[in-house]
Amino acid sequence: MDYATRHELASRLLDGYVHGPAAATEATARALAKAASAGSIVLVEGISDQIAVETLAACRGRDFAADRVVVLPIGGAHAVTRYLMQFGPAGAGVRLAGLCDRAEENVVRRGLARAGIGSAGTRAAMECLGFYVCDEDLEDELIRAIGVARVEALIESQGDLGSFRSLQRQPEWRGQDTGAQLRRFLGSGATRKIRYARLLAGAADMDELPRPLAAVIGQPGCNGIETRPAEAGP
Repeated sequence: MDYATRHELASRLLDGYVHGPAAATEATARALAKAASAGSIVLVEGISDQIAVETLAACRGRDFAADRVVVLPIGGAHAVTRYLMQFGPAGAGVRLAGLCDRAEENVVRRGLARAGIGSAGTRAAMECLGFYVCDEDLEDELIRAIGVARVEALIESQGDLGSFRSLQRQPEWRGQDTGAQLRRFLGSGATRKIRYARLLAGAADMDELPRPLAAVIGQPGCNGIETRPAEAGP
């Protein structure tokens, strides 16, 4: 696949989302502007998480704009307390939900307690408060849900399979679990993680989503952001 075709495919995946050196700051600023009139806010760590959650919601038939749900990328889990204070019961009093990586689970727990939202000593307690832990991270959840063969097919469709095979041949990755190799590959490169967020989310089976992802988009039977009329108050 030539460079022009690959560039066009990449541009389509990023359509509607910021990217570039200031992407993280700008994405947060845009979401905060929408949050002023939100009925519900989903806190996520970064832009790739935002893209995945919004894509999953759309695939599930959710209209976040109509439901006044804003997905807010906070620029890393260590910023979570600030936003919990700003939008939780000590601040705007907006309904909150969120996703975090396993490595940041304790950070979010402490933030929930400090913001007066509740004590969450276990994952079950966190889920009761609307916050869900991805294991290891959102990409890992999607890779396992989709399957490594299908993820490799998606990578091939973008002209990146050669690059992935090169990573697999590197001494430190040779013989490693393919899922771990895929996570490393998606996390490398300037925009690869955010480019593939939409692609991976769009390939997931909506009836077989991992619990953290199903819950945070409000799939029936889970405890995430529920559907509400646009005119309803917080």
